[in-house]
Amino acid sequence: MKIEIPEKKNLVYEMVFKVRWGDMDVMGHMNNTMYFRYLETARMDWFKSIGVEGDPAVPGPVLANAFCNFYRQLAYPDEVLLRLYACDPGRSSFHTWGLMTRLEEPDILCAAGGGTMVWADVRTGKSVPLPDWVRQLAQ
Repeated sequence: MKIEIPEKKNLVYEMVFKVRWGDMDVMGHMNNTMYFRYLETARMDWFKSIGVEGDPAVPGPVLANAFCNFYRQLAYPDEVLLRLYACDPGRSSFHTWGLMTRLEEPDILCAAGGGTMVWADVRTGKSVPLPDWVRQLAQ
C-alpha cells in the first residue's frame, strides 16, 4: 500500500542520522526497522523540543499507527536528512510525516513515513482534545 504525501504540511523539525554499519541487513542496505527507528527518534526529539516530556500524569501524544514507503536504498556510510512535518489536526489527533533523503542529495526522496498521533490521557486510556498550541503547530 502506498501512502500519498499531503501537499499541505508544516515543517516542524529536522535532524541528521548517520547510517551505521550495523544498521544494514544481509542485502547490504539499511534494514527496514531502522527507518521506523529514525521516524520515532525525530518525533520524540521534536516533542522534547516543544516541551512535551512524556509524563504519564499529563495528557500527551500516543502513536496510533505507523507506516513507511521505501523509494531508494540507504546504506552505510550514508547520512540521512529527516524532515518531520505535522498536518491535519482533528479533535484529538494529527498526522506526522518524515521525509528521508541522503544529506548530499536532499531533493531525492529515499523514504517517506509517519503516523497518526492521538492526544490521550494514558491513565484513562481515552483521547482528549488537542491543546490549542499543538493544533497551531500541526496546521
